[in-house]
Amino acid sequence: MKTSCEKLQSRLLALHRANLELIKDISLDTLLMRIATVAKEQAEAQYAALGLLDEDGNLIDFVSVGFSDKQLARLMQKPQGKGLLGALMDTKEPIRVSNLSADPRSVGFPEHHPAMRSFLGVPILAASHQLGQIYLTNKNGANEFSAEDEQIIQMLAGYAAAAIQNALVYGNLRERDIALTQRSEDLALLNDIASALVPTQGLDDIVHKTLALAMDYLNVEAGEIFLLDEESQTLRLILHRGESAEAFWTRSRFKLGEGFVGIVAEKNKTLTSKDLSKDMRYLRSAVVDAGFNQLVYLPLTSGDKMIGVLGTAKRGEDLFDERSIQLLTAVGNWAGLAIENSRMHTDARRLAVLEERERIGMDMHDGVIQSIFGVGLGLENVRHLIDEDANAAKEGVRVAIDGLNQAIRDLRTYILDLRPYQLGDENLLVGIRRLLTEYRVNTLSEAMITGNERDFVSLPKSQGMIFFHICQESLANTAKHAKAKRVSVNLWATSDRVLMEIKDNGKGFALDKMSMTLGHGLSNMHTRIRKVGGEIEIDSAPGEGTTILAWLPRE
Repeated sequence: MKTSCEKLQSRLLALHRANLELIKDISLDTLLMRIATVAKEQAEAQYAALGLLDEDGNLIDFVSVGFSDKQLARLMQKPQGKGLLGALMDTKEPIRVSNLSADPRSVGFPEHHPAMRSFLGVPILAASHQLGQIYLTNKNGANEFSAEDEQIIQMLAGYAAAAIQNALVYGNLRERDIALTQRSEDLALLNDIASALVPTQGLDDIVHKTLALAMDYLNVEAGEIFLLDEESQTLRLILHRGESAEAFWTRSRFKLGEGFVGIVAEKNKTLTSKDLSKDMRYLRSAVVDAGFNQLVYLPLTSGDKMIGVLGTAKRGEDLFDERSIQLLTAVGNWAGLAIENSRMHTDARRLAVLEERERIGMDMHDGVIQSIFGVGLGLENVRHLIDEDANAAKEGVRVAIDGLNQAIRDLRTYILDLRPYQLGDENLLVGIRRLLTEYRVNTLSEAMITGNERDFVSLPKSQGMIFFHICQESLANTAKHAKAKRVSVNLWATSDRVLMEIKDNGKGFALDKMSMTLGHGLSNMHTRIRKVGGEIEIDSAPGEGTTILAWLPRE
């Protein structure tokens, strides 16, 4: 009796030590194998196995101990959960039999399975369901497993349940951590794309940054971008990055529906190929000869508009996963929108240049060119007067000289108007003083400014620029058209707005006969200030000068 108690105590101590080791193991695969090994040792069995169930009671994992590599190689499939194994799945109590073949629940063994006689099966129970089972066969040195063996393995099953649940929780947390890390990487890439593909950048910068970011993220050896020519409905290769450039450039144009590139553009759908050598849709054999065997091509779109195609290719065997393809699709949407915005921005700049050229041409034609034409007509008349009336000819020459001097002054005012002044680090009053100084030099007219500089030190730069440009436009118009002897600029501020008044004593004009969209920059003034919630009033009449009052809200 004493010997039996000492043996039991020794087994319990060994089981306790084994449990401490189980708790340390958080890898599910190695944990299951360790549990099966401990069970085999504790019950002194020839073979041990452990089956793991999912929440629906299906066998999802199975490990075994005691089999030789040769025996495992001959067993073609894992257990299906039938016979005694199936019976153990449906009970909370252990099953212990001395002869497997004699038990009515047994369904026999598959071909090449080693002979087994005695059996001990113990369920691994969680609070509400069964996690799995421990199977033991062929008790060493005895015909069957003992009641003591059953108790020891039941205790081990309790320890195993806690260890398995910990491992499952850890595995779920690790999967979530991996998923969150991947999502963070994805969001970082999309953020980089969004930051890089600002609409003010040129087309070259956008396509280079898009392709570089996509290739770095996927870790591929080559990439390319095609853009669609809407007129010819042809996709043209505009950029290649990475290896084997000469292979990709062997075919640089595809029509819609032609080849991999054309199919992607026509169907507006991402396409992948896992084996280029067998893909009849791919029409560049040089790329296959260069060792590339996988690719992903995706459409670049802006809304419903097709912009082009982005492609990546690699030589490795690792397949493009669904997550990477979905992320690439998002990149394609960003890039397509950025390319379209860049094109629109370029078109807008080009249109603005054309409109400005037209305005300058009209002003030059109506002003300087007409003045010079008038001088030319006067000189034609002088030529006829030289022999008839010398005094009248001299007066005609004087008038012509005055006309040319006026034309020179007009040209100076155009230079003043076209120079791209900026405020820099100056406040509004300092900037306008600089404008008035140059105005006086070019027109020889009086010009003054009044205002409290403290009211404008904290004025936002954007608002200061609007007042600056309105003043610049007004002074240019005054110099070209008003023939004013005096100009004054007054600035002041109230609690909710800032105001600027520009007043001259020139010849004025009739407001009802003046188009607000042509000449004199009046349209520009209205557009600038109304965009930020301000307003401008222009008061003028023939012979009475012109007054411009502009105001902006403080916020």
